Amino acid sequence: MAKGEETVTVLLKAMQNGDSAAGEKLFAALYDELHRLARGYMRRERADHTLQPTALINEAFVRLAQNTPELSSRAHFVAVAATVMRRVLVDHARNRGAGIRGGGQQKFQLDENVVFSDERPRDILALNDGLDQLERVNARQARVVELRFFGGLSVEEIAGVLGIAPRSVKRDWALARVWLHKEIGRS
Repeated sequence: MAKGEETVTVLLKAMQNGDSAAGEKLFAALYDELHRLARGYMRRERADHTLQPTALINEAFVRLAQNTPELSSRAHFVAVAATVMRRVLVDHARNRGAGIRGGGQQKFQLDENVVFSDERPRDILALNDGLDQLERVNARQARVVELRFFGGLSVEEIAGVLGIAPRSVKRDWALARVWLHKEIGRS
């Protein structure tokens, strides 16, 4: 385990044991990575989005601090942070009243470099709904999509977080993409 990974693991354990100073140190240690993740999310959002990457990070960290799950590593923390950031953006889109989908569906490509249309709140909600449906069919595939697409984790990092082989991650990613394209296209 690398020195930085050891530090993060120690801080995670301390934070879970109620050490608020450890939470602040963890935030500082992972800030650049979280900011990269948030920038990736925000690139997929509309240009006039009212959330900025820093606000997205802060909101996600506040939610994490209020309900700290059992976390075992840097990759696990980033995976959980990705999930929380997804929820923040979905909540934000819903609050904007963009949850109604209908005719004139916008096509978007599900890959790491996705660029949403001008109807970005609809797209994020459609993808979120699709992931929710996929989770009922195959929870692991839904988690792979969330970690890869939203979390920006590599195949190897996802394999480590989920405790599966990288080959399984690649297979789940490919199958989930096909499933989501079909399901979202029906909406």
